Amino acid sequence: MPEVVIVGAGPVGLFMGLLLLQRGHHVRILERRRTRSTRSRAIGVHPPALVHLARAGLADELIDAGLRIREGIAYSQRREVARLSFSGDANFPFILAVPQPVTEDALERAVLRLDPSAIIRGVDVKEIDDGDGRPVRVLAATESGGLDLSAHVVIAADGAHSRLRQSLLPDLPARTYPDSYIMGDYADHTGHGSSAVLYLEPPGIVESFPLPHGVRRWVVRLGAPDPGSTAAQLADLIAGRTGEHVDPASNTMLSAFDVQARLAKRMVHGRMVLLGDAAHEISPIGGQGMNLGWLDAAALAPLMGTLLTGDTVQARLDEFEKRRRRAALRASRQAGINMALGRPLPAKAMTARNALFAAALAVPPVATLVERRFTMR
Repeated sequence: MPEVVIVGAGPVGLFMGLLLLQRGHHVRILERRRTRSTRSRAIGVHPPALVHLARAGLADELIDAGLRIREGIAYSQRREVARLSFSGDANFPFILAVPQPVTEDALERAVLRLDPSAIIRGVDVKEIDDGDGRPVRVLAATESGGLDLSAHVVIAADGAHSRLRQSLLPDLPARTYPDSYIMGDYADHTGHGSSAVLYLEPPGIVESFPLPHGVRRWVVRLGAPDPGSTAAQLADLIAGRTGEHVDPASNTMLSAFDVQARLAKRMVHGRMVLLGDAAHEISPIGGQGMNLGWLDAAALAPLMGTLLTGDTVQARLDEFEKRRRRAALRASRQAGINMALGRPLPAKAMTARNALFAAALAVPPVATLVERRFTMR
């Protein structure tokens, strides 16, 4: 019987598994998909997460595979508005851009080096039975039939649509936002190098982030959910708002999304724990969700002995929940601010708003505060 079953082999579940294996725990990670996704959604790794990745022995590998973003530049109507340095952290003076499949590959290889049997794919968890102090029973469907596992602790890292969260908190409300986006990756011919760029335009914001191997991600705010735009249509939208021309034939990823948020009041439910998006779904704008999940895992790993032995030491678990919920609230508020800054404004109002924005960033303490918010420090 494994000590811990983790549901979900995305970045958060894999990192949680790695930390527990490094501490000597017997872990099984269950994943519904037969193979890893090749779609690159989460790309930004922030300095606090890099600290824990370094302790786990993975930071150097990811830094070598990624691209260091050291500054952000804001433009509006073809004119530069302001610049913001991301170099405030002494150890990691940058935000690291790494395609999600690269990150997951590094995490999975690290897990399998410690236990080649740790990850079980093609497992669709159907039911969890937490039996009053007895081991937790995990019932799942597989291609060959069923799987019946027991574990001392079950961790839900199965994302924003977590079935485990739905079973524990069926009435948890979602907050919706009036924001829809479409994003795509194209060959980068902008000349912006390793800088992140925000285009604060009257019809709505356009964000662009550099990726390794000469690729740039574009994220465009829409006035309504995307009806199914093509790579060429997104390229036209980018050109119309920013004046930047991207080659539709170079597109390697296209994805549209709307925004909602959820925050569970409790992350620890007896011997079941919610982590990452399963516990706190926030807007992807700002790129903090994956990092929040990693920081959840880093905070939970030292407490696992507490849960495994049944010695609750409730004060420590309460403090864990309090700190992680506070971090999620802060990140959610920052994402809300980011989205508000990107909403449409009349040209004159936007010009005035941008002037105030630039004046504020010219004040060093304000720039430092904004940099800390963007980099999660």
